[in-house]
Amino acid sequence: MTTDDMLLEVRGLKKHFPIRSGLLRRVTGTVKAVDGIDFHIKKGETLGLVGESGCGKSTAGRALLRLHEPTAGEIIFNDPTLGKVDVAKLDRATMLKLRPNMQIIFQDPFTSLNPRLTVGQIVGEPLEIQHRASGSELKDRVAELLNEVGIRPENMSRYPHAFSGGQRQRIGIARALALNPKLIVCDEPVSALDVSIQAQVLNLLGELQAKYGLAYLFVGHDLSVIEHISDRVAVMYVGYIVEMAKTDKLYFTPKHPYTEALLNAIPKADPRMRTRPIRLQGEVPSPANPPSGCYFHPRCRYAKDICKQERPPLQNIGDEHFVACHFAKELSLVGVQPLNDIKLEMPAKKS
Repeated sequence: MTTDDMLLEVRGLKKHFPIRSGLLRRVTGTVKAVDGIDFHIKKGETLGLVGESGCGKSTAGRALLRLHEPTAGEIIFNDPTLGKVDVAKLDRATMLKLRPNMQIIFQDPFTSLNPRLTVGQIVGEPLEIQHRASGSELKDRVAELLNEVGIRPENMSRYPHAFSGGQRQRIGIARALALNPKLIVCDEPVSALDVSIQAQVLNLLGELQAKYGLAYLFVGHDLSVIEHISDRVAVMYVGYIVEMAKTDKLYFTPKHPYTEALLNAIPKADPRMRTRPIRLQGEVPSPANPPSGCYFHPRCRYAKDICKQERPPLQNIGDEHFVACHFAKELSLVGVQPLNDIKLEMPAKKS
């Protein structure tokens, strides 16, 4: 991998939210939503970011775009015009120049669209703000974008409430595409859709990526969806990345106990594919008061004394497989079995 292939490098990214209480609203604590994460995304690549609700994955995606101001860390983006810049330190004027190359698709396709604007106005708004098009040129570009995502251009005068959930998400995708971005943060873009519509939207995202060379940070909690669309996967737990690797390597040979538990929870299509369930004890720690050492140790069945005392760093154990576990090289964990390796337990025949 050359330096030119790198689109985004994130180093030590943190986003902490203050806890205020009392009549004077004094700061009495901090919610460490994102607590020092490192990852990178190459041009044309999809990095899946997965974890339980509240682990900080959506906050991390929004912090990349400065929709949440980062508390600390570096966000190095390789912009075609500006070169390599630290997004976290840019002023307002420079950030406006960078915006076209970093876009987002929101989770809820209804609340993310302004109900007072027509579809044509919603999709055309980024073009007007960036002074890219106006008049008939703007109308033609909006029609082209809508057609690209499977919406008939003659519907551009209608309002969002007139469309189904899947169609509204397609409109959101068209808006994100309007300025020809290099990176799109997909914040759980299919979680609010029916399963059949999810497949259509995922296929659309794949087609657009192949056509325009887009890079995605795909935030989600559905491991089946993440596996389908991602080149690499990063697993988050309480604001921290605990494992990151190529998709097949992470799914088939996980090295972190939390990843093993997540993969074990994937529903099996065939009830005869029996696996012993892994039940995590206790509750997810609060990001406002995380435990000492490894955040996962109170729920980990492999935990030892060192896990309670020292927080393991995210380290490369080989072949770009990063794990934050003291015993990553020693544990033999169970992942998802390849279909050709699965031996089904058939029910006994009645005599």
